[in-house]
Amino acid sequence: MPEPTFEPRTTAAASNTTPHARAHTAVPTIVVVGHGMVGQRFLEALAERGLTPAAGGARVVVLCEEPRPAYDRVRLTSYFDGRSPEDLSLVEPEFMARHGVELYVGDPATAVDRAGRTVTARSGAVFPYDTLVLATGSYPFVPPVPGKDARGCFVYRTIEDLLAIEEYAKGAATGAVVGGGLLGLEAAGALKGLGLATHVVEFAPRLMPVQVDEGGGAALLRTIQDMGLSVHTGVGTQEVTAGEDGAVTGMSLSDGSSLAVDLVVFSAGVRPRDQLARECGLAVGEHGGIVVDEECRTSDPAVFAIGECALTADGRVYGLVAPGYDMARTAAEVIGGGRSAFTGADLSTKLKLLGVDVASFGDAHGAAEGSLDVVYSDARAGVYKKLVMGPDGTLLGGVLVGDAESYGTLRPLTGTVLPVAPEQLVLPAGSGGGPVSLGPGALPDEAVICSCHNVTKGAICEHTTLPEVKKCTKAGTGCGSCLKVIGQLMPPPEDSGLCGCFPYSRSELYEIVRTLEVTSFAELLDSHGREEARGGDGCEVCKPTVGSVIASLAPTVGASGYVLDGEQAALQDTNDHFLANLQRNGSYSIVPRIPGGEITPEKLIVIGEVARDFGLYTKITGGQRIDLFGARVDQLPLIWTRLVDAGFESGHAYGKSLRTVKSCVGQTWCRYGVQDSVKMAIDLELRYRGLRSPHKLKSAVSGCARECAEARGKDFGIIATAQGWNLYVGGNGGATPRHADLLAQDLSDAELVRLIDRFLMFYIRTADRLERTSAWLERIDGGLDHVRDVVVHDSLGLCEELERLMADHVAGYRDEWAETINDPERLRRFVTFVNAPDAPDPSVRFIPERDQIKPDLEILAGPVLAVRTLEGTAS
Repeated sequence: MPEPTFEPRTTAAASNTTPHARAHTAVPTIVVVGHGMVGQRFLEALAERGLTPAAGGARVVVLCEEPRPAYDRVRLTSYFDGRSPEDLSLVEPEFMARHGVELYVGDPATAVDRAGRTVTARSGAVFPYDTLVLATGSYPFVPPVPGKDARGCFVYRTIEDLLAIEEYAKGAATGAVVGGGLLGLEAAGALKGLGLATHVVEFAPRLMPVQVDEGGGAALLRTIQDMGLSVHTGVGTQEVTAGEDGAVTGMSLSDGSSLAVDLVVFSAGVRPRDQLARECGLAVGEHGGIVVDEECRTSDPAVFAIGECALTADGRVYGLVAPGYDMARTAAEVIGGGRSAFTGADLSTKLKLLGVDVASFGDAHGAAEGSLDVVYSDARAGVYKKLVMGPDGTLLGGVLVGDAESYGTLRPLTGTVLPVAPEQLVLPAGSGGGPVSLGPGALPDEAVICSCHNVTKGAICEHTTLPEVKKCTKAGTGCGSCLKVIGQLMPPPEDSGLCGCFPYSRSELYEIVRTLEVTSFAELLDSHGREEARGGDGCEVCKPTVGSVIASLAPTVGASGYVLDGEQAALQDTNDHFLANLQRNGSYSIVPRIPGGEITPEKLIVIGEVARDFGLYTKITGGQRIDLFGARVDQLPLIWTRLVDAGFESGHAYGKSLRTVKSCVGQTWCRYGVQDSVKMAIDLELRYRGLRSPHKLKSAVSGCARECAEARGKDFGIIATAQGWNLYVGGNGGATPRHADLLAQDLSDAELVRLIDRFLMFYIRTADRLERTSAWLERIDGGLDHVRDVVVHDSLGLCEELERLMADHVAGYRDEWAETINDPERLRRFVTFVNAPDAPDPSVRFIPERDQIKPDLEILAGPVLAVRTLEGTAS
């Protein structure tokens, strides 16, 4: 390893040194000013190169302004999803002690004496240095408008900012965010999550003007408005008005309009924190930023600047974490005597804002001469995809809004000629000539997969597990947008873990939750997740899986049985978020429970009146229910109220739970019937309603062997005999039909219910995620015979427990619709526009057909897609 470039100096020990300070000695000292994400990455880079005290390197002193060590500012908003400040920490336990780093929190640097090579902290401590690294980051820009300092005005930058906003929001009803960029939209999501009606004010003509173009901004705007946020683009804030008590009461905008708000968050960009550098005479840029060369050295060779405070050699100040990490590595390498240069960075970014995937990469705005755009836009679905192509077919960049699935593959392909026609990568399924999905196998080994840490595909493929990749390369530990591609590059795992977050299968997690009475996803992940996943957010595999497990065990373990309470809401699949089924045009369908298919004329009239009054399309389903289509999200509680008042409840058509128990009319009416199939169907449906399971459950009861209810095509089906009931299990219709197998025969009513209780709870206990009973029965060791041994003959001694679990479910059942409409706080979720809750969504339109309505397909189709053929490709 080359000799370090420290320039140690010896001086007489000063008599006025503070307890924290030391005189210059033969051991060189590195002082780091600032301990944010980039500052911590710099410390890690020093440790990796053996430059810390524990490895015999330099003394390392870190002065941190905030009252806590470095934390993940990229995921700052996840605090409002239940993550604690400690969860956001980027500093491994014992990192400082292990490497001998001296960290002083809440004690920022206040002055630098370059001649004497000392740094003075706010506490009065004076620290000598041989090398000084400025990682002071940036500060939020607050427009100089009157009233900006009123009580109720905040910035959105630190955990302390979030804590203050959270506290103030308890007494607020309406908030506004000034700025519609990345952090501004995150702040808006936070305010909405705190229960505030929320406005976003953006001076540019579109949201996220730096990252997305006009088309992408329009798609993003529509999707965010659909979530209930009010967006004002192309206007600026003229004044923040306050009452006599000094608290915010409103905002005046540049177009003459005003907003009545009582909380304002400024998120209008950031500026480099270069004041310390200015005061000590270092060169700074005309518009701010500490001037550095390619080695990240300032105008003083003993001083480096990295991250958002630096004006780099290419004339830019970078506001993303990935360039900051690159600068940290460069500075550490140079300080250690090596050679490295930072000449610029990839500004590609992918994130989820308010649940919307947004990504941009390369020349996203098509600035290159002769570039061509290949565009697909579906305004109704909120999807916008643009690829910027060179005349020779080279991919120059792109914008993805609403569907960024291909980002992980397209970004590394930037600068290359695509292996397929570009239109095939943006067109939706069902379109001529598309779609084509390029997997990571199409990428060359030199393709950069993780832009945060500059890790290539080749480097990733040297490892076999995600934890190993993270530990050895740090890929996937930054923004996280590369994790899916990394997962696809890994060989299939040898363990049976549910996903990269848990080393246990779904059935094992079920046992852990049941036995330890775990009531939250975060608790389960932190206690039983893989080491590298603990403290994280989980993934799209484990979150709904664990959510279902906790919901199915809620009465037993003491968790809330309402799936939208607290943390549970973030775990649910799409339909569960609004307790209704999302349909093709953005409207929702409502399916009230009609047990056994039996309904009174009065209830039929209520359904008809509701459908008429709300203009809904009605359809009798194959499950003997009536489906009401075409409701807007803001209409759902109103419709539920009418239905609940008439004695209906949720049919759970949206959940992985029991759907229906069909029946024929049975012996009461049919001359062939031998048992009362209707009563049995009603009893079973009311018993198992709301039971959350690995997949949906369907059932039917036939009153005789003629099988009019098609019971043998159900997960559990019952067929009447002269002696009682035959129970069939593991049936399935759909794409892979399977006849159910006979489990037991000639059962009494009580015996039948008891066996179904056991069967369902054993299935819920042992099935994999999204595994129907048919697939489970074929997969489980021993198949039907084993299941029969367990639930009929109690071979494992589980039956008493299985019955108790079902009894807990039955006793704890609550109708989700009724629970929602009776709670004003829960009702806040169900609005289209918060500032006009009764206004219809103008894009959800219908046209008449057969005396009813249907979605306006012309709106759904969107504009005609014209794809221009590039030079050198087939026409």
